Amino acid sequence: MHLKILSYNIHKGFSVTNRKFVLQNIKKAIKLTDADLVLLQEVIGQHDIHSKKIDHWPTCTQLEFLADETWPHYAYGKNAVYEAGHHGNAILSKYPILEWKNINISSNKFEERGLLQTLIQLPNLSIPLLCICVHLSLFRNGQHWQINQIRSAVKAHAHGKGPVIVAGDFNDWRCIASSIFEKDLLEVFQELHGQHARTFPALAPLLRLDRIYYRDILALNASVLSGDPWRSLSDHAPICAELKINEELI
Repeated sequence: MHLKILSYNIHKGFSVTNRKFVLQNIKKAIKLTDADLVLLQEVIGQHDIHSKKIDHWPTCTQLEFLADETWPHYAYGKNAVYEAGHHGNAILSKYPILEWKNINISSNKFEERGLLQTLIQLPNLSIPLLCICVHLSLFRNGQHWQINQIRSAVKAHAHGKGPVIVAGDFNDWRCIASSIFEKDLLEVFQELHGQHARTFPALAPLLRLDRIYYRDILALNASVLSGDPWRSLSDHAPICAELKINEELI
């Protein structure tokens, strides 16, 4: 079977300049991608101030608003907690999520980070897909430790076999993650295009921050969604990949 994956840092539903609340436009844009799995970073779970002051703030959580009827299965990991509310990572899925957990991978007192880990049941597949959404530290030492936490989770899945997708905002402009992962995980843009995708800032992507890693899956194509409407939404450009699940690889 084929899977379409979208990874996107939605900047809490605000435009690049933070002047406009654009969550409704983000919802329309990601729906048009027809992705099977959507891995999101900087999703607000609750904000008591914004909900009272901002027009068109959803009456449900941002996660539920975005999922709507398109993605009936979803999970949210609360990471950054503050007086008005919290935000974190989220996964939207067209296929059942069997279980999920959010692991604290904060590496310093200034950043609250989590590893949102889900098991997803795909049709006719004996081993569930391990799908992990991440948003890593801005600091190199923290990133190195967090990447090794991801490696441990991946190695533990199905005794080192079975399909895995790890995607999100790695903040890895130094491009160290792939060398640490080595053969544990492949990165879709690096495999197909020879280098990681430029995704930040969305208006003129320069830095290679966002990734889609995989194991025991075939990569078919990958692209950065730039231009309209994406450049007027978040500060990140989303990345999209089409993968083929082949049980013979497991």
